[in-house]
Amino acid sequence: MAVPQNKISKSRTGQRRSHDFLVAANPNECANCGELKRPHHVCPSCGFYAAKEVVAMATEVDLDEEAA
Repeated sequence: MAVPQNKISKSRTGQRRSHDFLVAANPNECANCGELKRPHHVCPSCGFYAAKEVVAMATEVDLDEEAA
């Protein structure tokens, strides 16, 4: 059976877990529109990646009164 021989103190547990925190995101500015985006990802506001349009973004979606 896996039973610890000695008690592990709260201090030692906290020292071991000191690196288990979440790292904040590092947003970059989009070269096309200037909005903040995740690095190495397509810009969600304009659809560009590395000065090339990768995703065609719809400007506005028209919904019918009956469909809504």
